[in-house]
Amino acid sequence: MSRILITSALPYAAGAKHLGNLAGSMLPADVYARFQRARGRETLYICATDEHGTPAELAAAEAGMPVAEFCALAHEKLHAMGRAFGMSWDHFGRSSSDQNRKLTQAFAQQLWEAGFIEERVTQQVYSLADKRFLPDRYVIGTCPHCGYEAARGDQCENCTRVLDPADLLHPRSALSGSTDIEIRGSKHLFLRQSLFADRLRVAIEAKRSAWPNLVTSIALKWLDEGLQDRGITRDLSWGVPVNAADWGPNPDGGRPDVEGLAGKVFYVWFDAPIEYIGATWEWADAQAAAAGRAPDDQDWERWWREPGAADVTYVQFMGKDNVPFHTVGFPCTLMGVNERRDAAGRWTPASNAPWKLVDDLKGFNWLDYYGGRFSTSQKRGVFMDQALELLPADYWRWWLVANAPESSDSTFTWEQFRDQVNADLADVLGNFVNRICKFAESRFDGVVPEGGAPGALDEKLEADVLAKLRELTGHMEDRECRKATTALRQLWVLGNQYLTEAAPWTAIKTDRDRAAVAVRYGLNLAALFAKVSEPFIPGAAGKIAEALGEPFPGRWPSLDGEGVLTALSPGRPIRAPEVLFRKVEDAQVAEWRERFGGPAAAESA
Repeated sequence: MSRILITSALPYAAGAKHLGNLAGSMLPADVYARFQRARGRETLYICATDEHGTPAELAAAEAGMPVAEFCALAHEKLHAMGRAFGMSWDHFGRSSSDQNRKLTQAFAQQLWEAGFIEERVTQQVYSLADKRFLPDRYVIGTCPHCGYEAARGDQCENCTRVLDPADLLHPRSALSGSTDIEIRGSKHLFLRQSLFADRLRVAIEAKRSAWPNLVTSIALKWLDEGLQDRGITRDLSWGVPVNAADWGPNPDGGRPDVEGLAGKVFYVWFDAPIEYIGATWEWADAQAAAAGRAPDDQDWERWWREPGAADVTYVQFMGKDNVPFHTVGFPCTLMGVNERRDAAGRWTPASNAPWKLVDDLKGFNWLDYYGGRFSTSQKRGVFMDQALELLPADYWRWWLVANAPESSDSTFTWEQFRDQVNADLADVLGNFVNRICKFAESRFDGVVPEGGAPGALDEKLEADVLAKLRELTGHMEDRECRKATTALRQLWVLGNQYLTEAAPWTAIKTDRDRAAVAVRYGLNLAALFAKVSEPFIPGAAGKIAEALGEPFPGRWPSLDGEGVLTALSPGRPIRAPEVLFRKVEDAQVAEWRERFGGPAAAESA
């Protein structure tokens, strides 16, 4: 049985994240991780704060704090916020960790000595007003492709095109706003991605049928346009230092210009994906410390290096803006560490154990707010901390997964949110659990009733439930979020339809045994719902399981039908849980639209 390694895109350590960040990586990854654990598979879900680069520096400067202190505080806040939303990370690490620094420097050294990194003097933006080189995100200007006037020097937030600062029209400093800038030469390291283009194309083409079209189309577009070598160092003080003094010669006998590279750090998009491995190392060290034993590298390498990782299936979750870096940049890093290329262009495996590349990559489009972008930088839309002030996490989890931006962008509106959570959570699931549990309390002394024999209606229910359960399981294995929530809701609906037809409140007047059968099946349906709803709405699922005396989180039901509707034995005490979901009222929607803005706010943004 495969072990499952899951990573979701690392959130920047720069304040609260909006619902779009949650919907496009962390939440679907969490749903998938919970499902795989319920299936009994050894599962490791890793995430971390992305702490290097200009986003953190700019946010720290705005907060008036040293960047290291700012990032430590941001990590604590994001960790707590994620846990409040039910994120079941096995570890939530930090890209500024010692483990990630060691890995990043080791990978860079191996890439240099294999000939996959070279030095180049590049033309960099220098701010005369700030008296410093301006890294990518310190430069703002007009995107030359789409005309967006607030594009950053590394990527346009509007059209997602990757940029260099020198590409921008009308550039200005993000620090001072000054346009008094000039272009100067600065030595940097480049990862020779162009050498890997053919190998990447073969690997990506092999995933066409398994990966979402969104992912393969973005990756192949990069290759079709001609894969460019990528600068992997920056003129910054905050980041993983370039350790060029430790490096040996490259295949041509050349050594790095230690003096020319002094004071530089690795580009955040070089070290951040390596933190997936670094955070796994952090997790293993933490596990060892908790057990009172010395760390063992095998504990984390078994997830990332052959032969120990031979049975690992590695799945990544991310938004479409992150796809290029995970289908091109990070694979080039790992391929370059795993292999060697001689002067004739022949590739051979490296002497060290190879690092694992991604098996499955789930990419998402944007979640919009009334047709306009959620934006951390422009503080538009609902943010995670604000959302939890309004409603419990399950409301948000359900709506965001049910409306995941898989095949196209999705749009959040308060009206749609109200209608869907009221219909699905309150009217269908909540109503079912409340009805059957309260009836069992009032008419069967709060225990699972015995007596009676199943009839045609009950047998049909078993067949329908098993068919829908298999459908749900298939969608979950395929990471099809919207299809999975549709199947789960239809499973809940089967329960309500069954109660309506079985009508135990009517049958009990003339046939107590028949009513007992219906209640027993109804309570077992509720127990089933707790198991299969846990990945999506763990808070409510836990309350249902507790009310029925079931372990939580439970095991995913068997697909052969064994025990699916017989988990609760006659005589087991049960109780009605508290109200699972209160309806969102029109007055609340009006209040929240006033607070966060509606269509007009999105249009004017």
